[in-house]
Parts: sequence; structure tokens; C-alpha cells
Amino acid sequence: MADSKHEVERKYEATPETRLPDLTRAAGVSSVVHRGLTELDAVYYDTEDLRLAAHHLTLRRRTGGEDAGWHLKLPVSADVREEIRAPLADTLPAEIGRLLRSRVRDAPVIPVVRILSARDVHHLLDQDGALLAEVSIDEVLAERLTDDGRGTTSAWTELEVELADDQDPALLDAVERRLRKAGVRPSAAPSKLSRALSETSPGKGLSRKKERKAAPHTAGDHVLAYAARQVAAIVELDPAVRRELPDSVHRMRVATRRLRSALRTYRKILDRTVTDPLRDELKWLAAELGIDRDREVLEARLHSRVAGLPVPLVLGPVRARLELAFEARHAGARLHVDSVLDSDRYLALLDSLDALLADPPLLPAAAREPGEALPRAVLKDYDRLAARVGHALELGPGEERDVAMHEARKAAKRVRYAAEAARPALGKPAKKFARRMKSVQSVLGDHQDSVVARDALRTLAVQAHGVGESAFTWGLLYGQEETAAAARERELPEVWDRASRPGLRAALKG
Repeated sequence: MADSKHEVERKYEATPETRLPDLTRAAGVSSVVHRGLTELDAVYYDTEDLRLAAHHLTLRRRTGGEDAGWHLKLPVSADVREEIRAPLADTLPAEIGRLLRSRVRDAPVIPVVRILSARDVHHLLDQDGALLAEVSIDEVLAERLTDDGRGTTSAWTELEVELADDQDPALLDAVERRLRKAGVRPSAAPSKLSRALSETSPGKGLSRKKERKAAPHTAGDHVLAYAARQVAAIVELDPAVRRELPDSVHRMRVATRRLRSALRTYRKILDRTVTDPLRDELKWLAAELGIDRDREVLEARLHSRVAGLPVPLVLGPVRARLELAFEARHAGARLHVDSVLDSDRYLALLDSLDALLADPPLLPAAAREPGEALPRAVLKDYDRLAARVGHALELGPGEERDVAMHEARKAAKRVRYAAEAARPALGKPAKKFARRMKSVQSVLGDHQDSVVARDALRTLAVQAHGVGESAFTWGLLYGQEETAAAARERELPEVWDRASRPGLRAALKG
């Protein structure tokens, strides 16, 4: 079974002659204890075209030391990576393999580099003897693994400082100040693997210098940059969704919707004969992810409603029935999401999105100035929203108005996403426009959540009544949701009035 931990570390250049300075002079460090020498042997795996390394992931099988096994490292921030571990085995554990799918697709992972490290370990302790950090000086030998066994090698020395669990990251700064005073400088390579690939495969490995991407200039540049961010989010969130990390399904679904919305809004920039099939597949993915996300939202809302009731008004096993209903929904939703992410259809969608970015179907409007083409597309979506809100406000309370407000909500979300996509080009006017559209979306969204909650509450009341339980509490909650929906309906005209002021539209057009 795989487990995980956050690895917070920094690497520094060193030589075989490097010696540690007096680190007890770093704030908080009381003593430095030498723990001896450890021999480590790690084989790193990747696809033939190094897809994992391109995404700053590392996958290795390591023997020696206290944590022998399979390790997958995912980037979190500059100094932080999440390390997922599985027990030592001859083949890649399935629970780690599935976390690679969005990056490697159907490509096999193969051994690419072997790294041998002689690690001289020191522990930094506080005044109570608790471990603060581990400092090691590593003598490294890296070998590029090839079919003919003639891969090139590289050797170097590096110093590594890894923070112990639950310690203050400020300690790394304190230690670094002492190292710098001793002439030790940060490493140019973010990891042993990146350095090994660079030094053992000239011209084929990853450059240790980041290439600068050209700043977006045309309308097409901005739309593609926005699309690329959403594609990256979908791919990067895939492992988190598989691991059921909090909010991961929601964030992946939002990225899917944002991309789908952008492809529709900016169809004068990207050829819709290419993007429409992608939009259909993105709609499918968002709907599949929505099964779990909608359950999360509904469950949280109903639990909050029950928690807000005075105890005398909770009649019968209300909380138990809620738990039972959502436990079954959760199990089914999780199995469904896993099957979707493992499907050929999902992997084909990811391949198609990569192809879109690699060879975008740009139309003539893509070459225009962003200040000309982007506001036009945003305001066209805005006009659609205005028509839907106007229609909803003309209707009386009831099912027809509920449906109209839901359609307006979807239109508000699309306008908001369109403005967010244009924000890097249009600046503050687009930011303000998106914020006002979000306020409209929030009112309409809460109204729709109430519609869904009322439907669920009626079902729960019927189930309770059918087995002889009191349906009083369910009816009371239903009434609360009716009141909440009515409040949102009364609030909408004022919110829409602020969002539809001519000055906002004029500022967007510049």
C-alpha cells in the first residue's frame, strides 16, 4: 500500500573536500550528530521521450537506506515535493502506475538512469534532542541506461538539507545563511535526475536552463495560453483525483469547464470544426466528474442544514439516514470516476488536447490585437446572459423560473470564464467584469443548489415515511430551502443591475 509525505529540501553544489560549517550557529539548532555513511542505489524510470521529467516528476526504485522501495515525487512548490512511496518490488506497483496515466498515457516506463550515492548523513537537533533536519553530503555516480549497456556516466558531489516532518521551513533559510558564509552555493539542478539526464545525454536530456516563453502578443496567443493552463491543470490534477485529495475533483472539473467554455467563446479565433468535437468530449468529462462533485456539494449543504437545527426539531434518525444515503453515493461515485480516468476515451481526449496546443487551428482573427478581438467575444457571451436573465426575471416563481435561472447561471459562468481568459490582455477592466459576473453566477448557483437540495429532501422524506420514520425534519428543511431560493430570486435584480451597468462594458472595450 502506498503512503506519502511532503519532502521539503534544498540542494547545494559541493566537492569531495566540502565540510559542514558549524550549523549550531543557525537559529534553533542545538547540536549536530553524525549518523554515518549510507550506500544508496536508485534506478529512475521514465518513458523513452522523458515525459515524466518534462513534467518535473521523478519515479525511482531504490535500495539501501531506511526508505527502500518505489518512490514517485510530485512537485508542490520550489522547495517542496510530495513523495509517494510503495514497498520494494521487482515491478512498478499498480497504485503508483495509475498516478502516472495522465502523463505517460499508454507509453511504457523504462529504466533511464541509475544513480549510486554514498551519503554522509548528519542530523540537526534542537535543545530537546528532536530532529530538525537531515544534512547529507552525497558522492554521486550517475549512469545513463541504454540497451547496449554503453551509456555515459557522470559524477559529482552535492549537499542536501531536508527538513524533518512538521518543522518550520524558516530553518532552511537559517541553515542556508551558514552554508553561504562557508562558500557553499545552491545547486543549479533541481534534482539528481535532472542533472544526470543533462550530463549523461548531451543534447537529449533536459536543459538546466529554463527556456523563456514568448509573451502572448496576439489574440490567438492569449487564448492559447489560457487553454494551455487549463490543459495543464487537468493533467496535473489527475493523480490528486485518483487519490481522493480534498477539492481535487472540483478543481479538475472547473478546468475542464473553463477550457470548454473558452473553445466556444473564442470560436472566431480557433476553428470550431476542430474544437467542437473536443468541446463534446470535455462536456462528457465534466459530466462524469460532476457525479462525485455534485454529491460533495449536496452532502455538505444538507449536513449544514441539519447542524443548524435546534435539537428538539431533529426527529428520528435524520443524521444516520443522511450518512447512509451519501455513503452509498460516495462509493459508487468514486468507482465511477476511477473507471473514467482509466478509460481509453479519457486518454484519447488528453492526446487530442495536446495535439490542439501543438498545432492550433488558428483563424485570421487570431492575428488581431487582443484589445480588439477578445472584448468582442466576451460581450457576445454577455448579450446571451442578459437575454437569459431578462427571461428569468419575467417569470413567476415555479419550475419554469427555476429552469430559466439555471440556464442563466450557465451563461453567467461562461461570461465569467471568458473575461478571466481575457484578463492577462485587458487588465483591470476584465478583472472587474469577471468579478461582477461571478456575483451573478453565485446568486444563480445558490438558487440552483436549493433546487437540487429540495429534490433530494423530498426523496429522503419519502424514504423515511416508507419505513415508519418521522418526515417532519425533512419537511422543515425543505421549507428552509424554499425560503433560501426565494431570497436569491429577490436578490437577483439588484445584483444584475450592478453587473449590467454600461460603464463596465465600455471599460472592457477600452
